Amino acid sequence: MIAAGDFRKGVTIEVDGQVFTVVDFMHVKPGKGAAFVRTKLKNVMTGAVIEKTFSPTEKFEEAVIERREMQYLYNDGELYYFMDTETYEQIPLNYDKVEDAIKYIKENMIVTVKFYKGEAFSVEPPTFVELEVVETEPGFRGDTATGGSKPATVETGAVIQVPLFINVGDKIRIDTRTGEYLERV
Repeated sequence: MIAAGDFRKGVTIEVDGQVFTVVDFMHVKPGKGAAFVRTKLKNVMTGAVIEKTFSPTEKFEEAVIERREMQYLYNDGELYYFMDTETYEQIPLNYDKVEDAIKYIKENMIVTVKFYKGEAFSVEPPTFVELEVVETEPGFRGDTATGGSKPATVETGAVIQVPLFINVGDKIRIDTRTGEYLERV
């Protein structure tokens, strides 16, 4: 059990049968009346963000999120298949559970799959991935006064803003948390 007064960013709790992660919190002590905790909570299953206020003494069940390293195998059109690297068990996931991560994942890449009570609800790609540029316009020197950028499509289909010197066939490193270009590999 965790009290609302002990909330920190990243803490996962169960509220009304739903699992939420604390995105933001603030202890508020008004001049008149009782103190309270104003929170921003993200539903781990649906991704919806809500704002809620709690008394600092309210207690909540801490939700245990299991993280497993899994290998992305393939996509059969509607389902994405992942294999547990320890037990070799394969699990299929719908697009809505992998949509944020799939644009950075290639087949056979190791990812982190999050489970709550045995049910997979989210896929996290590695923090940094190296992907090949498959389509981009040629960058011409002298087009800009400062260092400009242009859109480039990588082998997984994601569109990333890259510097003008990047060409088709180049491998680039991408930060999957922000979706930004980091460097040419």
